[in-house]
Amino acid sequence: MDVTELKKLKVISMKKMIPHLSWRAILLAILGSVLITASSTYVALRASALPWPTVFAAVLSFALMRLFGKRDVNEINVAATGMSAGAMVAGGLVFTLPGLFISGLWEVKKTGGASDFIADHFLTVLLIAVAGVLLGTALCWFLRKRNIEQQELPYPIGKAAASTLEAGKEGGTQAIVLLVTLLFAASFTLLRDQWLLFPSLVSFTIAAIPMTFSMSPMAVGIGSLIGFSSTLYWLLGAAITTLARFIILETTLLSKIKGVEATLGEWNLTIAIALMVGAGAGTLLNFLFGSYKKRKRRSSASRTRATRFSAPKGISLLALILVALAFVVTILTGMQVLPALLLMAGVFFAAMMSSVITGQTGINPMEIFGIIVLLAMRAILPVSSEHAFYIAAVVAVTCGYAGDMMNDYKSGALLKTNPSAQFFVELIGGFVGAFTATIAFLAIIYSAGGVGQAAGLPAAQAHSVTAMVQGLGNPVLFLIAAVAGCGLTLFGIPAMIIGIGMMLTGFGMALPIFLGGVIEYLSRNHLKKDSQQAIQMGAAGLLGGEGIMGTVLAIIALFR
Repeated sequence: MDVTELKKLKVISMKKMIPHLSWRAILLAILGSVLITASSTYVALRASALPWPTVFAAVLSFALMRLFGKRDVNEINVAATGMSAGAMVAGGLVFTLPGLFISGLWEVKKTGGASDFIADHFLTVLLIAVAGVLLGTALCWFLRKRNIEQQELPYPIGKAAASTLEAGKEGGTQAIVLLVTLLFAASFTLLRDQWLLFPSLVSFTIAAIPMTFSMSPMAVGIGSLIGFSSTLYWLLGAAITTLARFIILETTLLSKIKGVEATLGEWNLTIAIALMVGAGAGTLLNFLFGSYKKRKRRSSASRTRATRFSAPKGISLLALILVALAFVVTILTGMQVLPALLLMAGVFFAAMMSSVITGQTGINPMEIFGIIVLLAMRAILPVSSEHAFYIAAVVAVTCGYAGDMMNDYKSGALLKTNPSAQFFVELIGGFVGAFTATIAFLAIIYSAGGVGQAAGLPAAQAHSVTAMVQGLGNPVLFLIAAVAGCGLTLFGIPAMIIGIGMMLTGFGMALPIFLGGVIEYLSRNHLKKDSQQAIQMGAAGLLGGEGIMGTVLAIIALFR
């Protein structure tokens, strides 16, 4: 038997054991995970938001597979599953760990150089990311059957990805739109940040009220992807802060009081954080009430229509081994045994809730779950401030990763993709994403010189985590705003988005994001379905182009 025949035999053997898993899909998953994770890290740091990468990964996978002449939608879906794996790992890190810099526990010291900075923090961040990947992969395998096959949760993002791949079989127009907009956004970012041909932020006034507009293709893309109503609430949050500051500082005698501007800034931050935390609590309550009502209405005869595959018997055992490895990894971060055990229990609860909320609403407040587990653990035993951030980060990474993976399992159920193939490629893509996110996270922060508005990295969600770790500046104000945020969410008003808009007012993101929302609204109401899909792919290209180029420029800056 020659070498060629041996290779063919190995490929046939692997496909027979795990249908739809191929070396081609694994290679594309690795390359795609690097690109999408790096882009997502930059987007989350710059915009304090991270739209689901699932549809973007599906289109990219489809385009690349077509270059190989492959049209098997299930092999394409397996590659897309691995490509998107690292994006929410990046989100979990970015939405929590910048709090270490905000609180002063970690510092960006330029004197030692980039290599010393990365060497100081690389292993800790990587271990946190790997722990989240191991836990997310394992727990989602056990949750898949319950959430998708038994309860048939909708998972709107997973459905959208499946629809995109189905539509892609009829032509490659969407891929062309994606490529063109991605190149445009990357070029725009290069001209803006490297050659400084135009400013990143434009300031102007309307009726004497100061405004700012971020020159960011990414922001427009985010607005188009999250939709008009969400961008309107984002703009509302920014308008509340802008108008309140203008009225108090420009038209009242209060402006003459010493320190009033700093006090306003502190109050605004407290209210914004409280709205976000309250919104997370409201989301949980909505989920609990909604699940109870659905259980009462659900017929006991209901059965899934998804195709079931017989999984290799060893996967469930492997998933348990991954949980044990995650426990060991958390110990390696310096955490004691008892906190690590409590963290495992808290992560299981949080991942279960996160996977169901994502399935029902398409929303995944991963950092809020981190805060909830953190507060619960601190009520039981003392935890240092640094380890508190580690706990929140592991939970956030796991929940973000779980939301992405369950969306992938949903698209796989609709397309009849083998879930075992998705399990293995997700694990591979997750490890690659953990490494990439760690490098990109530290590189971007070092290049910016820190975290915060002044550095261009607002990290809104990390401020929420920091507030819970350090204590509240004004507990009464926080409590009132948190109750308001919970109440608004229960009535269907996204208080979390309003809070982010309030926090990012000075960053100029609200207006370009709202512009993207207007584009989405016009396309949805006045264009045909094919044109709507093209605009959505264009939005994904704007998001990915600036994210990838921004990350590349940050990494290049490390070597200067």
